[in-house]
Amino acid sequence: KERRIADKNEAASDLAYKASKMAIEAAKIEPQDLDMIIVGTITPDMIFPATACILQERLGMNKVASFDLEAACSGFLYGLSIGSQFIATRTYDTILVVAAETLSKIVDYQDRNTCIIFADGAGAAILRPSDDNSGIISSYLGADGEGANLVGVPAGGSRLPTSLETVKNRQHYMKMRGNELFKRAVKIMVRAVDVSLEKGGLTHEDVDFFIPHQANIRIIKAVAKRIDLGMDKVWVNLDQCGNMSAASCAVSLDQAVRQHKIKKGDKV
Repeated sequence: KERRIADKNEAASDLAYKASKMAIEAAKIEPQDLDMIIVGTITPDMIFPATACILQERLGMNKVASFDLEAACSGFLYGLSIGSQFIATRTYDTILVVAAETLSKIVDYQDRNTCIIFADGAGAAILRPSDDNSGIISSYLGADGEGANLVGVPAGGSRLPTSLETVKNRQHYMKMRGNELFKRAVKIMVRAVDVSLEKGGLTHEDVDFFIPHQANIRIIKAVAKRIDLGMDKVWVNLDQCGNMSAASCAVSLDQAVRQHKIKKGDKV
């Protein structure tokens, strides 16, 4: 029904900057308090330097560790998991995790299978040590390398460098095999939930609220059914925001908190 599209002159770092400023303000800290920036994106400003470095300069920060990670739709979760390890080991105390996407720049508007699904957005979180039992109970990261050919942008990398031919063949736009992706996505998301709960010593009944990646409503409902959760406990903003890839879970988490769907002590 709705989605958000960045201005033609806006890049991922512009959206990341806005989300970061909101997160920094909410955490009641200053940019100089940050020890690290992690940016999850598949639509960086450019191949290099990292969008995180561009963001660091824009925020007026110290020369702290700043890097991008490319994990597509799971980018924000990868960032949270990696950042939490640095916090847990006390290597760093304050980490900015951002997910920002401008997918409108890489979809082919001649391909209705993709152009109507994807959108732009950004979300951010500040990670700090906890004084109580709140925080990340457990996490599970995985990747399905066998499905690498189901969705992606064929050209522009070292395998198929940019050329007049790749531009003519529209190979710099996203290609997706939706039906095959759907079958894999449900199975993999259910496994991720089950493994995470098991590692945390929890069961499906312990879950107070579920924030899935907003891929499509059929996937969300199928996963919720398999983990025995009613849709009243499942966050859905797909009809308002579309599929924002890495930014999906970040934006969803922020919206759920602001709308009081999640309260302190909930297991999410």
